Amino acid sequence: MEPCHLPLPASMIVRLFGVFVALLLPEFVFCMTRNYTFNIVQHNVTRLCHTKSIVSINGRFPGPRIVAREGDQLLVKVVNHVSNNITIHWHGIRQIRSGWADGPAYVTQCPIQTEQTYTYNFTITGQRGTLFWHAHISWMRATLYGPIIILPKRNESYPFRKPYKEVPIIFGEWWNADPEAVINQALQTGGGPNVSDAYTINGFPGPLYNCSSKDTFRLKVKPGKTYMLRLINAAMNDELFFSIANHTVIIVEADAVYIKPFQTDVVMITPGQTTNVLLKTKPYYPNATFLMAARPYFTGQGTFDNSTVAGILEYEHPLNHTFNTKKMVFKPTLPPLNATTLVANFTRKFRSLNNPNFTASVPQTVDKQFYFTLGLGSSPCPKNTTCQGPNGTKFAASVNNVSFALPTTALLQAYISKKSNGVYTTDFPTNPPSPFNYTGTPPNNTLVSNATRLVALPFNTSVELVLQDTSILGAENHPLHLHGFNFFVVGQGFGNYNPTQDPANFNLVDPVERNTFGVPAGGWVAIRFLADNPGVWFMHCHFDVHTSWGLRMAWIVMDGPLPSQKLPPPPSDLPEC
Repeated sequence: MEPCHLPLPASMIVRLFGVFVALLLPEFVFCMTRNYTFNIVQHNVTRLCHTKSIVSINGRFPGPRIVAREGDQLLVKVVNHVSNNITIHWHGIRQIRSGWADGPAYVTQCPIQTEQTYTYNFTITGQRGTLFWHAHISWMRATLYGPIIILPKRNESYPFRKPYKEVPIIFGEWWNADPEAVINQALQTGGGPNVSDAYTINGFPGPLYNCSSKDTFRLKVKPGKTYMLRLINAAMNDELFFSIANHTVIIVEADAVYIKPFQTDVVMITPGQTTNVLLKTKPYYPNATFLMAARPYFTGQGTFDNSTVAGILEYEHPLNHTFNTKKMVFKPTLPPLNATTLVANFTRKFRSLNNPNFTASVPQTVDKQFYFTLGLGSSPCPKNTTCQGPNGTKFAASVNNVSFALPTTALLQAYISKKSNGVYTTDFPTNPPSPFNYTGTPPNNTLVSNATRLVALPFNTSVELVLQDTSILGAENHPLHLHGFNFFVVGQGFGNYNPTQDPANFNLVDPVERNTFGVPAGGWVAIRFLADNPGVWFMHCHFDVHTSWGLRMAWIVMDGPLPSQKLPPPPSDLPEC
């Protein structure tokens, strides 16, 4: 961890050189330590004319934004004042040698229990852009989430002209019921959970929902300016199409990595993804307002929240301008719900910037190859009970037919203390245990195994992983998120992956680098990453319903030989189970 320091104490610089040099002091600052306190509390919120008590950070919904610069150290003290167990995940932060701060419950830590405290301590290394934080236990992230804004180092600029203003736009999902009750009931009955009642933009459902015109996010802009919108999909179970009426945007960044800019009028963003876009406003005052709307991209077979959230883009009135008080309202045209070809074409446009300042370090050779199938399945109904899943079973989800069971202690603690016996094994299948035509007619047997099986990787292993969707209980787009790493998306396609033909088309020059990527419905994705970060790292579908059903697994990355390649011992305040 790089120490944050000044060449000289600030007081000494002022005494020696006077105030003028003190004004230049920020240029001497290599990095700084930023302290935040997150008090987990309950407070009442009213949406859709329905008031309920929610769990929040510091009584704010969405939660407070974290702002830092590349290279800064963050100390976030989390104090739990509610009855729920809590952990916080800093989604997309690499957590290099700080795996104890990653946050997924029972993977890198035990939860923070009532009236307990834990300080997340990590440094932002080699990253700048938009990420977000969220709870990482059960469905608590439904109300516990907020932006992470990482500015470039001082005296470094964006690879595009600095925007006039920057605005976080965070999509969420709202239930009138308690989301914890929703998923607990679903896991008990074995059926699908009740869908949400609304989507939100910065916590507000907007004018297209009943009783919500006053609960609308409004973005006021000036003509002829460029705004950077930091888009974040914090929704629980839904990929979203987003568009602004009569405007296009230029996408410049994905998951806190700069990309080759491209223009679009529709953005598709999966849960767990972040996308920075430049919005150039009209050169004149248009005497109109424009809806910014989002609705689902849905490829599955179950029920889903088929509604539309909207905010309002309004131009500020210029001075001395006579205007018509009755403004026109324009609505954007959003794609069909299941526009899989459009989404495939959209995701293929993302390419790493890959210039001398921002290189794409794609592994050119591969040490280990893995082929993982993803999808739904079923588990048996317990005796003397009635289940509401497929054919009287319970819904499940799996990777290589393993529905991952979270242990009752943290995997990372068990690994470091060499007490894995009875907690996990390291025999996760490298390939599907029972091959079949993955995107064709599904097999009759949809039962999955249930276990806590991991993959162990030596330090600095270069990994190629092919993620294959299956048609069991319906082909579906799965946004896969890998903790602790970014990965390069070197290939994607529909149908079954062909290991002899498809690698010839891999992009090893400028593939997009992300932490979350949608495995296409009825298709596959090939990713590569370098296992250069020791620890235990979760990988899961970012649809929380699928994670709850078991579409998750974990990688152990072993220590390297050098001190700088080893995970430090656990912090003294790490929660106990």
